[in-house]
Amino acid sequence: MPKLFGYLSIYFVISWFCLVLGWSFPAQAAIYPSPQLEQQILEVLRKHPEAIIESVQGYQQQQQQQVDQSRQVFLQDLKVNPQAIIANSPKTGTIDTKTVLIEFSDFQCPYCAEAHQKLRDLLSKHQQDVTLVYKHLPLPSHPEAIPAAKAAWAANQQGMFWQYHDQLFTNQKQLGESLYIDVAKKLNLDMDKFNRDRLLADADIKQDIQLAKTLGIPGTPFFVMNGQNYSGAIQVSEIESQLAAAN
Repeated sequence: MPKLFGYLSIYFVISWFCLVLGWSFPAQAAIYPSPQLEQQILEVLRKHPEAIIESVQGYQQQQQQQVDQSRQVFLQDLKVNPQAIIANSPKTGTIDTKTVLIEFSDFQCPYCAEAHQKLRDLLSKHQQDVTLVYKHLPLPSHPEAIPAAKAAWAANQQGMFWQYHDQLFTNQKQLGESLYIDVAKKLNLDMDKFNRDRLLADADIKQDIQLAKTLGIPGTPFFVMNGQNYSGAIQVSEIESQLAAAN
């Protein structure tokens, strides 16, 4: 908590300082605060820490409202025009008369690997009822997440996404260039095209990441189905109950 307060203090000092500069100096003036000004601002903040707390709470509420609005728009679009949400993302089967389950996932995330096994069980039992849509959300903390996502995207350009996807999760501890090449060869992909396509994957992956950011998705795995969000450990029984309710 003291460290957080320190960061927030710095943030608001800088914001306040910039505001003061905007009022006090012409545009061409050098924007360096005097020690006296810094001391005055810090003294005011020390005497009125509640202002920082109120500002942070107000900002958090505003951000949450924006996320809630974005999620409502997303869910409405998914209901009315699911193909627009799915776009070019990999999916199992068609979306006709099926419930769409959207997954935001990271190939290096161990929780995603656990979810992968449960999803396989779910789809084997409800293949005619559920369409799974995969959205890339490689986390910055996982160095192989983006290379793996690019490799899977390239495999998708040859119609082999799910086979490649399964191999990545099955061999998650071996993620790396050797695995990406070996799996592509094992699936008989055109290797020249595979390597070219890996270089073209950024735009679609970034689009998925931006969607996740807009929706305020906290991490992976994250699922959306029938207006419900599921985060972290997925329970097949919970999704099955939602399917039963929808039918």
